Amino acid sequence: MSISPPSRMQMPIVGLGLWKIPRATCADTVYTALKAGYRLLDGACDYGNEKEAGEGLKRAIADGVVKREEVFITTKARLWNTFHKRENALAAVKKQLADWGVDYFDLYLIHFPVALAYVDPAHRYPPEWFGDDGKVYLGELFVLNSQSTNALKDGIATENTPIQETWATMEEILDAGLAKDIGVRFVGVLEYERRARADQSFCSNFNGSLICDVLRYAKRPISALQVEHHPYLTQDPLIKFAQSQGIAVTGYSSLGPAGWLEIDMHHSVPSLLEHNTVTSIAQAHGKSPAQVLLRWTTQRGIAIVPKSNSPERLLENLRSNDFDLTQEQLDQISSLNQNIRLNNPGEGIDQRLSIFA
Repeated sequence: MSISPPSRMQMPIVGLGLWKIPRATCADTVYTALKAGYRLLDGACDYGNEKEAGEGLKRAIADGVVKREEVFITTKARLWNTFHKRENALAAVKKQLADWGVDYFDLYLIHFPVALAYVDPAHRYPPEWFGDDGKVYLGELFVLNSQSTNALKDGIATENTPIQETWATMEEILDAGLAKDIGVRFVGVLEYERRARADQSFCSNFNGSLICDVLRYAKRPISALQVEHHPYLTQDPLIKFAQSQGIAVTGYSSLGPAGWLEIDMHHSVPSLLEHNTVTSIAQAHGKSPAQVLLRWTTQRGIAIVPKSNSPERLLENLRSNDFDLTQEQLDQISSLNQNIRLNNPGEGIDQRLSIFA
């Protein structure tokens, strides 16, 4: 089962997410996943394990498990927040390609729609959210390089990089054959709303406006959108809009708060894996609660990229499409929506980033 970005390349609807997979085990996890049948890998500069993921891919190709053209690689920019400026973005994708050991990416995404201070890879890679002093630099861009000893004194620039410039660079990357498709990974506009009414759709409005803005000047189409998506955050208006524009949608954090427990960002939200609605549906199908949550997403036409270090759960996730939920069951799960957002840089990183969360 797959969905098609505008290039008409088939993107598998179930993939392996590389976020939080340790470097020490990443190569083996990627190799095991490919051997199990995965054909979509979802990585990012910020995950810090692209080199190791590439080693796993290289081993699988060498052993005849897969050919490069059979694996759909999605990654998010070293065009991370610190690499939005044109010259930095072009260098960024080449660094990432070298880390993966490939000539092109199947899908290349803008990770977040915000430009932060440029960090020289020789100084720190991945660049992360913070400067050496623990502060976030938004607006005025402090260039941090290997000769810097103080982010506040070195290379101060008063230049902001708008999304339009970043998107034009993405188009250059596409035209140069460094990526087959390009897209965005936007998070929403409002801060975490734990008590939001389920019928409110405001949390996706800024997403839609940013996409509309890019569509007005884009010479190449937005191929894909990746957003937080789970029964507590269904994002129906945004997803319907994206799909109406021919934009393929991938959801991350498909299991809700379960993926955020180990980094203590679950906000004490009740587990979806233990929710009575989910467990009763799982029991009716003889499936695990995780498989039910993943199938709910794919039946909405949205790709999934769950992470797992366990060979058993890798197979379980991959086999989440071998049954169908009824429309009543789909509606029951969708009714759990509370507009609860777990990935909120404005809450956990810097309040000035609230408009993106």
